[in-house]
Amino acid sequence: MFRLIVPLVLLLALAGILRWHTSRTGRAPRLRWLPKGGSDALVQLSLFVVADILYETVRGVAESNPAIAFSNARTIVDLEQSTGLFFEQGLQAWAMGQRALIDVANFMYVNSHFVMTTGALVWLYLRHNDRFYFVRNMFMVAMGLALVGYVLMPTAPPRFFPELGFVDTIAYYVNVKHDSGLVTLFFNPYAAVPSMHVAFALMVSVPAMLVVRNRVAKVLWGAYPLLVTFVVLVTGNHWFMDAVAGAFVAGTSALVAKHVLSRMWPAAWSWSAGPHEATA
Repeated sequence: MFRLIVPLVLLLALAGILRWHTSRTGRAPRLRWLPKGGSDALVQLSLFVVADILYETVRGVAESNPAIAFSNARTIVDLEQSTGLFFEQGLQAWAMGQRALIDVANFMYVNSHFVMTTGALVWLYLRHNDRFYFVRNMFMVAMGLALVGYVLMPTAPPRFFPELGFVDTIAYYVNVKHDSGLVTLFFNPYAAVPSMHVAFALMVSVPAMLVVRNRVAKVLWGAYPLLVTFVVLVTGNHWFMDAVAGAFVAGTSALVAKHVLSRMWPAAWSWSAGPHEATA
């Protein structure tokens, strides 16, 4: 909930600056550092704020039957065990023996999802504006698909299964309770499928890899989704199949953005392939 305050404050601040400048000079300000001026930036920020508020609200207040959520989780465990993919507990147990590693994972899970995603989107908007709108549409589609998953398949995360050897590392080491205070208003503990940490990581890293030329930057962006997948697994917040579902959502969103939305407004919403690549 509290992370929503940041874009809201930015939105109000930008709107206030534009209004103040217009009232003093009688004309709209020319913000040369913004690719399409302040009005377009305000529109894009507003879209993300509204979409995120709706996403978090529906995600948090959607009714979930705990019995169904735990049943779905056990189904995932059975599926992973039958296919040889049930490795999350062993991975977490290994990471728990590396205190510095688990501390970094906890920090990344709590902070990087918002910070990295927002930072990447701002960078795309400012430096590669012609590609930004395609990525923005991907995010809108992905959040809609995620809500469908949360409603149709509420799933308890691994941290709810201490009998299987899992630990809630964030609560254990950082003493942050998922069910404490105002967090409960916008938090659904059974919104595990799909993992939007993984989906968002893919939706910013793949476009970034396509627009940067620096090989080191490409490698770093390519490694980011793998790192995020590692983080959500070792912190006990997602099953491996949740991560797979998150990757599926990211891929589906890209296909919808390309084959549906881009055709609705190709001049603005397509992934343009022009001479706009730059080093990171």
